[in-house]
Amino acid sequence: MNTQTDLIPNKTISKGVAVPTKRAHVTIQNLCKDFAGITLYKNFNLDIKKGKIVSVFGPNGCGKSTLINMVAGLMKMDAGQVLFDGKTLEQTKIGYVFQNYRDALFPWMTAWDNIAYPLKRMGMNKEQVKSRVEELINLFEIKFSLNQYPYELSGGQQQTTSIMRALACEPEVLFLDEPFSALDFEMTLFIREKLQETNIKTGVTMVIVSHDLEDAVFLADQILLLTRRPTQIAALLDFNMARPRRAESVSEVEFIKIKAQALEIFKREMHKAI
Repeated sequence: MNTQTDLIPNKTISKGVAVPTKRAHVTIQNLCKDFAGITLYKNFNLDIKKGKIVSVFGPNGCGKSTLINMVAGLMKMDAGQVLFDGKTLEQTKIGYVFQNYRDALFPWMTAWDNIAYPLKRMGMNKEQVKSRVEELINLFEIKFSLNQYPYELSGGQQQTTSIMRALACEPEVLFLDEPFSALDFEMTLFIREKLQETNIKTGVTMVIVSHDLEDAVFLADQILLLTRRPTQIAALLDFNMARPRRAESVSEVEFIKIKAQALEIFKREMHKAI
């Protein structure tokens, strides 16, 4: 990996106002994207601070998943630039957890081999691979057998495997596309806890797309609320509630207040004409 370049001071857009930040990790500049002649993004700008968890939330069709797919390099943007600590995507380690994690796992590999796959692709030897997988097993407190194939695992176990694989290479930025959409409440609480622990332990920047407002608020240091298309930032809300956040946190005044604020902004955007 190339040496980190010097950073030019960046600004974060919040409610249409540029606010200085200490350090931007992901810098999105003048991003544009059209689909079939319809403008989805036009001159979209955003700075994401290093080590923060940012949740992306907005009306249907505003391009939440499209945004992280373009930033992660999975979808081509029509114009614009994305930098990671001043580096290009090719110079940056990223991890990605797909919404359809069942299809994203390799069905011919065991769960262990799925997790180890990116490490082997990086050229690690057997002992290095084993050591890193063991670290992840301990972090996620795995109780099920990783010698099983994906089809033998529950949905929650498959999602856990998918997240572990995305974290295996120790990414600088982790993208997660609706990671809770197919999980029951017990597994949702578990994954919430483990993502917080990972962020605290490693400092990895996370960008999470969610269609559930409570999930979006629960993990976030910042909640990115998007407008209807052509998509811009409706608000970028800071949420400084102490970590680790537990299931009971949703009943605390601080949580209820920020969720209500986000809901008000979302409802305003939802009722705008397309």
